[in-house]
Amino acid sequence: MGRTSDAREKILSAAQTLIELRGYSALGVAEICKTAGVPKGSFYYFFESKEALALAVVDEHWAEQRRAWTAVLTGAAEPLDRLRRLFEETEAGQRAGQRGCGTVAGCLFGNLTLELSNQTEAVRVRLQEIFEAQVEMVEAVVAEALGRGEIGVADTGAAARAVVAQLEGQVMFAKLYNDTDRLSPLWENCLALLGAAREPRVSPAGTGTGTGA
Repeated sequence: MGRTSDAREKILSAAQTLIELRGYSALGVAEICKTAGVPKGSFYYFFESKEALALAVVDEHWAEQRRAWTAVLTGAAEPLDRLRRLFEETEAGQRAGQRGCGTVAGCLFGNLTLELSNQTEAVRVRLQEIFEAQVEMVEAVVAEALGRGEIGVADTGAAARAVVAQLEGQVMFAKLYNDTDRLSPLWENCLALLGAAREPRVSPAGTGTGTGA
């Protein structure tokens, strides 16, 4: 019946790839299963609906991204260096994706927000939770930088939200224009948003954590 131990993972992987390339609404269960190389019956064994699959894809992607963001934002480097590293890793991830498929995939969460936020409440709520978690992670770094006198913001929560919005918006523009050079101003814009008092030192380049797509 195709209900092997890796069938669910194959479906999730195929669904994420197809969603990134074409969006969610245009996809059918048959196409997802064909791409995954599993029988259609396997889909309904693991997922009661396409919406349930979308939620699973979102959760799987967030688990991976959260690990990557945590590794970057809680490292030993100075706070602004860590934040800069997040932006650099995001840009690197988008560039790698473009090299792989010829187009800028953008952010899975941002893409689904634009496509589904007015269509499915469950997905909308889950995406809200993820973006709030991202803001909380960034706020911890912003608060640390503020405490060191490296930035000048009145509200760390609002500042963190602006940083995440800047990151998400620039990734969206990179996707729209299929041009990763649109990501180049990210760090300069972030420093301006935070009222940074100095240009922080750059931490050694990492191995890449896929924090972008």
